[in-house]
Amino acid sequence: MSSHPIDFLIIGNNFATPEMRAIWSEENRLRQQAAVEVALARAQGELGVIPPKAAQEIADRAQPQALQLSDIAQLAAQMKHSFMPTLTALQQQCGPAGEYLHYGATTQDIVDTATILQLRDALGIIRRDTVGVARALRQLAERHQHTLMVGRTHGMQALPTTFGFKVAVWLDEFLRHLTRINEISPRVLTGNINGAIGTNAALGDQGPEVERRALALLGLACPTIGWQSARDRLSEFASLAVLISGSLGKIGNELYNLMRTEIGEVEEPFSAGKIGSTTMPHKRNPAAIEGLASLTAPVRHSAGLIFESMHVEHERDAMSWRAEWLALPEICLYLSAQLQNAQGILNGLTVNSEKMRANLDIQAGLLLSERVMFEAGKTLGKQTAHHLVYTCAMTAFESGRDFKSVLAEQPEIAGAISGADLDSWLDPARYLGSAVEKVGDVLRAADDSQLLERV
Repeated sequence: MSSHPIDFLIIGNNFATPEMRAIWSEENRLRQQAAVEVALARAQGELGVIPPKAAQEIADRAQPQALQLSDIAQLAAQMKHSFMPTLTALQQQCGPAGEYLHYGATTQDIVDTATILQLRDALGIIRRDTVGVARALRQLAERHQHTLMVGRTHGMQALPTTFGFKVAVWLDEFLRHLTRINEISPRVLTGNINGAIGTNAALGDQGPEVERRALALLGLACPTIGWQSARDRLSEFASLAVLISGSLGKIGNELYNLMRTEIGEVEEPFSAGKIGSTTMPHKRNPAAIEGLASLTAPVRHSAGLIFESMHVEHERDAMSWRAEWLALPEICLYLSAQLQNAQGILNGLTVNSEKMRANLDIQAGLLLSERVMFEAGKTLGKQTAHHLVYTCAMTAFESGRDFKSVLAEQPEIAGAISGADLDSWLDPARYLGSAVEKVGDVLRAADDSQLLERV
């Protein structure tokens, strides 16, 4: 029986993907822990720390998939230890060679290194899907490089821009996220097999080489010194996850607002049979977009638990460590759902360019007050022009008249500019600044970076 929405059959995929759920399953946790034990035995067999024959027996006979989780759980309740029951079960599988299992290691060596193996697979999915989001953003930015829309500040109409410019800002953000993933991977994907307090005392001079060889067999980096009491690697990953999730949540919130009935500039993918409301048949709610935005807070709060784990008592304790067992899977699970959801939304997004263009005109020219001020200021002086244009703008706003008519009635402005100039200045398509060029810059940066190549 499931007791967490992550594992619910009906709504579970709103919170995690099956692929990521499999990585953080109890079965896979056991498999990765067994893989660390086998790699340790092989390394020790190569160096003669344990008999090579015993090492081979361990490698051949350790079969975590054959173990019964229910039996291990029952033994855990008796032993009051998180790993010893697993070790006991593996030892029984290996027969006499099992005496050499876990030789010179401590529980945290195995659990931490196995966790990094899980995180390696999780990070591969996160990178792949972050690339997928970036590709979708690139396509949108290129397609709508010239699509006019209103730029808003403080929730209010500000100046004309293009939808491609808005999306290119997001794309640029995701290029940085991909760079961050590449940068942190060597630091984060580092194992740790060095004994009770990290000094390799049980294995003496051979300890560092055992660690190096075992981690090489697992495909992980070897630490300069043990990190049982230094949890910054996982906090660095959590920080990156929060950044990616934060960007996704921001995009979701922006699309949510642009999809409002009164704005109507975008719509999330709609399929036949999709229900918006159990009582209002007309509703086409932003369900996917809401799901995208909703998961940023859980990721952020789970990351807070990871940061708490940096506070370690002496050389090791389980108080902060256990928080990682809760928070690290949740971060990866929630983020996986966000990344998958975002790709579906962005690849199927309906962009209503006609409504975007119509929304540019709802203030009857007021959107271009800045341009009128600067252009008139070339003749009248900037501060004088600001005062005059401000007065006209407030009159137009409060009276509900179009901005051009009010400007034309202002003697100082009417005497300094022609009606043709005013028409030109009030055209939103002629006041985009470098928006179109900047989209091109981001598109070229995406292509030149090679970050969007297939993974």
